[in-house]
Amino acid sequence: MSDSPSGAKPAAAESRYRRLSPFWNQVLLGATVLSVALSIYQLFNLGRYTGYVPIDTQYFYILLTILLPLAFLLYPATAKAPRDRVPVYDLVLVALAIAVNVFYAFNARNIVDLGWEYAAPDHVIYVSYVMWALVLEATRRAGGTAIFAIVLVISLYPVFAGNAPGILEGHSLSIGDTAAFHALSSESILGIPMRAFANLVIGFLIFGVALQYTGGGKFFLNLAFSLLGHVRGGPAKVAIFASGLMGSMSGSVITNVLTTGVMSIPAMRRVGFARHYAGGVEACASTGGVLMPPIMGATAFVMATFLEVPYIDIAIAAVIPSVLYFFGLFMQIDAYAARNKLEGLPREELPSFAQTLKEGWYFVVVFALLIWMLVFLQREALAPYYATALLIAVNQLLPYHRWKWSDVVAFIGGVGRLFTELAAILAGIGLIVGALAVTGKVGSLAYDLVRLAGDSPLVLLAMGALTSFILGIGMTVTAAYIFLAITLAPALTNSGLEPMAVHLFMLYWGMLSFITPPVALGAYAASTLAESDPMRTGFEAMRLGSIIYFIPFFFVLNPALIMQGEWADILQVTVSALFGVVLLAAALQGYLFGVGDLKGSPALMWPIRALLFAAALMFATPGGGLIPFSNTQLSFVGAAALAAAVLLALLAKRNSAVKEAGR
Repeated sequence: MSDSPSGAKPAAAESRYRRLSPFWNQVLLGATVLSVALSIYQLFNLGRYTGYVPIDTQYFYILLTILLPLAFLLYPATAKAPRDRVPVYDLVLVALAIAVNVFYAFNARNIVDLGWEYAAPDHVIYVSYVMWALVLEATRRAGGTAIFAIVLVISLYPVFAGNAPGILEGHSLSIGDTAAFHALSSESILGIPMRAFANLVIGFLIFGVALQYTGGGKFFLNLAFSLLGHVRGGPAKVAIFASGLMGSMSGSVITNVLTTGVMSIPAMRRVGFARHYAGGVEACASTGGVLMPPIMGATAFVMATFLEVPYIDIAIAAVIPSVLYFFGLFMQIDAYAARNKLEGLPREELPSFAQTLKEGWYFVVVFALLIWMLVFLQREALAPYYATALLIAVNQLLPYHRWKWSDVVAFIGGVGRLFTELAAILAGIGLIVGALAVTGKVGSLAYDLVRLAGDSPLVLLAMGALTSFILGIGMTVTAAYIFLAITLAPALTNSGLEPMAVHLFMLYWGMLSFITPPVALGAYAASTLAESDPMRTGFEAMRLGSIIYFIPFFFVLNPALIMQGEWADILQVTVSALFGVVLLAAALQGYLFGVGDLKGSPALMWPIRALLFAAALMFATPGGGLIPFSNTQLSFVGAAALAAAVLLALLAKRNSAVKEAGR
C-alpha cells in the first residue's frame, strides 16, 4: 500500500511506479472511483433500483476493463523504461486491454448461453490470445519475473499435458481451446482469485488504505507505547501490539514494517536491543499481523471462496493459532529483556493513554463495528464499506487528522495502486487454476500424491510444508496457496484431515518466507530501518518466530486448536499449548522464569535448553488423531523433561554461586 501521512515513506515501494503526469494521474483517480462505484453497485445490489443487474462474469470483465489497463500505466515495462512518461507501446497495451474486456463484457451472456469457453468462434479465439498475453504481461509487471515465469509455464500446460511424464500427464487441448478457456471460462482468469477479489477483497483494501491515511498507524503505536512502553523490554512489546493490530487491518507485511517499524525500531535500539534483534522483532510482529483476525490479507478471502464458507469462519479458526504466535513472540522478548536487563522507556516520555484514546477513540469504534458486522450480522462483503464510511466521516468531523483535498487525492491514488496490483496478480494466478482444472489434474493429482506418500498423512504434510515454503519464496502467498489448494489440499483432505486445518496449514507455511532466509522479505524491509545485516536479521526473525513453524502441524493434528470440536477439548489443548510456548521461549532465549539466566554453567546450559525444548513440544503437541499418544501421556513426558531441566538449572545456578563466593 502507499505511505500514510502518519507513517514511514516507503520509497522503495514507490519506486516501482511510474511518475504519472497530471493527466494520467487524473485517469488513475477516475478509474479508481469508477471501480469502487462499480463494486458498490454490484455488492449492494443497486441494480434492483435501476433495472440493470450484470451477471457475475460481466461484472468481472467490466472491473478488468477499468483496472487491467492501469497496470500498463503504473508499472514500467523494464527497469530502463521511461518513468516520467507513458511510452506509445504502453498506450497500445492500454487500448487493447480496454477493447478486449469491453468486447467480453458486451458478449458475457453469449459466452454463457452459447458455451463459448469450449466452442468459441474463431474471432473470439483470436481475442482470447490477446487477453491471455495481456494478463501475463500485467502479472509480470505487478508481481515480478518469478511469478510470471511460473504462471506462463503452467498456463501453457494444457497444450502439452498429454505428453507430460508420469503423474503430470493430463488431458491435452489445442492452443486455441486453451486460450478460449482461459479468457472465457469462470475457472481461469475469472476464477476463484478474481471472484474473491471482486466480491470480498475490494472493500477490505479500501478500509486498509483509509486506516493508514486517517492516522491509524500512529494511533495504534501511541496506544501501545502508552500501555507497554515503560515495562521491561517495552518498545519490543509495543512492536508486537501495534504491528499486530495494524497488520490485521492493512493485510500487508511490508507496509506494516514500514509504517510501525519507523517508530518501534529506534525505540528498541534506544533501550539496548541489538540492531538485528530489533529488526527481527518488527519483521515477526508484522508477519503475524497478517495472520491475525479479523482481517488477514487477500489470501484468507480467497480461502473462504475456495472452501465455500463465510469469511468469518476463517477468522474464527485463526484466533488461537495467532494468539499462540504472538504469545510466543511476547514471551521470547520478555525473556531476552530479563536476561539482558533491558528496561522500558521513562513514563514521562510516553504518550498519555487518556489523550491517545481521546484523539483516536473512533478507530476502536470502527473496529468494533467491523467485527460486529462480520461476526453477528455476517455481512462480510458489505462490512468494510460501512466501516470505511464511518471512519472517514468521523475523521472529517474531528480536527486531529482531518483530510485536505490533497489527502483525498493521495487516498484515492493509494487505493488505485493497490487495486491494480492485486487485480493483475490475481488474474494471472487464475491462469494456474484454469490450466489445472481444464486438464483434469485436480482429481487425479490428489490420488497420485497420496500414492506417492505411501498413504501417510504425515508424509503428505511434510511435502506440503516444504512445497508451501518453496512456492512462498518465488510467488506471492496467495499464488502459492491457490496452487497448493488445487493440487495438494484434496490429497490431504482425502487422507481424513480437516479441510479448514489443511488450508490454514498452507497459508501459514506460505507466509514463512517473509521471516526465513534466504528471502525473508519482511526481515529485509525491517533491516533497512534498523540499519542491520539483512541475513542476520532474517535468522533472528526465524528464531523469534519459531513457534510458527510448529503451529500449523499442531492444528492439523488436532483441529481443536482452530476451534473445531468440544469446548472442553479446545480449552485443554489451548492451555497446554500456551504452557508449551512459555517453555519454548525459555529454551530459545536461555532464560527460565522462576530460575533466571541459564548461562550459570556452560556445560549444563545446552542440555537444559534441550530438555526445555523437548518439554515444550510435549506440552504444545495435541495428542490423539495421528499422534499415537494422548494429551495426558504427552503432558506426563513433558513434565518429566521440565523437572529434569529445572533440577539441572538449579544445580548450575548453585555451582555458579559457589564459584562467585570463592573468588
